[in-house]
Amino acid sequence: MDLRKLKTLIDLVSESNISELEITEAEGKVRIVKAGVTMVAAPMMAPAAAPPSAAMVAATAAAVAAAEAPPVVEGKVIKSPMVGTFYRSASPGAKAFAEVGDNIKPGHPVCIIEAMKIMNEIESDCEGKVLRILCENGQAVEFGQPLFIVE
Repeated sequence: MDLRKLKTLIDLVSESNISELEITEAEGKVRIVKAGVTMVAAPMMAPAAAPPSAAMVAATAAAVAAAEAPPVVEGKVIKSPMVGTFYRSASPGAKAFAEVGDNIKPGHPVCIIEAMKIMNEIESDCEGKVLRILCENGQAVEFGQPLFIVE
């Protein structure tokens, strides 16, 4: 697969809502995985005519390992209980349920996740101060995706 085609595929994955793409062609197989903001293109099988160099294999393996390594998180994490769209407030222009620095308690609403046109209010399951908000308003979230970090 030529470099221009690979770059085009990486750009398509980065601009879309898909998180992973695998392409198989006569000369090999390529798997592109979106990891947060980082894009990784990992050849799965080398072309028969030109095997990859040891440096290329090592660099690709290091990139894949870095993308799969879980980030170090200090504090409690509030995760998404479902797939949907993340909203920080009940309506556009309304005050956000939780801001960085707010003290929250179990049962305190922290956001809304819209799934299938139903607005689901997500409540905190822990007590503490909000250290980080990990999602943007209107962002698509996955099941189990970290939303907030609480001290």
